[in-house]
Amino acid sequence: MHPAWHGEWCWQKVMPLLEAKGHKVVVFDLPGHGQDPRRPEQVSFQDYVQKVVQMVDAQSKPAVLLGHSRGGVVISQAAEQLCPQKVAKLVYPDAFLPQDGEPLLDVAKKSFVVPPAGVKPAPSLAFNVPPDGKTCSLPPDMVQNLLYSDCSKVDMAAAQALLCPEPMTTFVTPVRLTSARFGAIPKDYILCTQAKDFDKWKVPANRPCQKVYTLPSGHMPFYSMPKRLVAILHEL
Repeated sequence: MHPAWHGEWCWQKVMPLLEAKGHKVVVFDLPGHGQDPRRPEQVSFQDYVQKVVQMVDAQSKPAVLLGHSRGGVVISQAAEQLCPQKVAKLVYPDAFLPQDGEPLLDVAKKSFVVPPAGVKPAPSLAFNVPPDGKTCSLPPDMVQNLLYSDCSKVDMAAAQALLCPEPMTTFVTPVRLTSARFGAIPKDYILCTQAKDFDKWKVPANRPCQKVYTLPSGHMPFYSMPKRLVAILHEL
């Protein structure tokens, strides 16, 4: 599942590598992103979830759902709506892994780091929000310094040209999760140790994970370390 502001295009390096290892890979745009015709300000969080449910229901075998960053909250709610027999595993690459009742912003608050006295705080995500308050976007310097900090200039420029506004409902809608459904599905976490957007060291503890892998990359390993990311995914 692609992260906020992105589309299925962000998996262009990872998809062929996984397919070469024999995996069936299905990527798609969430509503209001990429080639999807809907306007972002008209999209709800539940629209995201229903898209994932629809795609999983179309598969003949149980799916491994992967949700990067914001995508972690989306696959969590989708897994709750799907029966556990439909989802073999949930994988969270540097993603927000929520508890029942938490919106994404509450999970993110657990990742804020208060620097010691006299230490300058790291830059933080600063959304650009239009007057209607329905969507948000990131200024170019935030994209460069926080999200694509270890990516090539070519990859960063190509991605920046494709970024789109994100519905604000993504960040403020609480998930509803139960132990019988979401809790019954195995989960693995991939922690990107050089990510600069948030410090996610504590996020995997938000829900029990079978394994927590570390990857010495920034927040966008599908661009900066696709081969190493795929090696982990193949091992799962």
